[in-house]
Amino acid sequence: MKNESDQSESTQNNELADDLNVEGVADDGLGELDRSGEHADETTTLLLDKLRVAEAEVLRSRAEMENYRKRMQRDADQQLKFANVPIVRDLLDVIDNLNRALEAARGDETNTKALLDGVQMVSQQFTDTLAKHGCKSIEAVGTEFDPHIHQAIAQMPSPHQPAGKVALEVAVGYMLHDRVIRPAQVIVSTGSAT
Repeated sequence: MKNESDQSESTQNNELADDLNVEGVADDGLGELDRSGEHADETTTLLLDKLRVAEAEVLRSRAEMENYRKRMQRDADQQLKFANVPIVRDLLDVIDNLNRALEAARGDETNTKALLDGVQMVSQQFTDTLAKHGCKSIEAVGTEFDPHIHQAIAQMPSPHQPAGKVALEVAVGYMLHDRVIRPAQVIVSTGSAT
């Protein structure tokens, strides 16, 4: 068993010497260099040169990995920073139309119906733009009160809604895809006053 271990160690040393292109590795299983004169100095120099090259490659690989990590972090930061560009572009159209409606109202202060129609159109465009990007309003009035999507700010009797249903909506709530980003502020019915 010991003989097999010695042979295996000797084989590994020889393979190592072949890999490093080094001569003078003794075949006695200990891996000692031939210390006779100039040959040992050349072998040592060769080994040191190969070690320096290997160290330089390791340093270069580390630098490349660090640069790659920094580049990936910079790219991720940029993507996060500009992730809202599509919705902002769409909202700029809404702002343009709102400004046009205001400008038209300034030119003709007597025509409040035209101003109202213009503002209603812009409001609808705004709602459509939000829906296009996955943001939709939460239905409230007449629905069962749900604390996950509604925020009750008061209770009141209502002849139109049974107890536990939303009687009035004070502020519209919104969901982005399937997450509530603002609950609807509601007044919950306590049922009929009688």
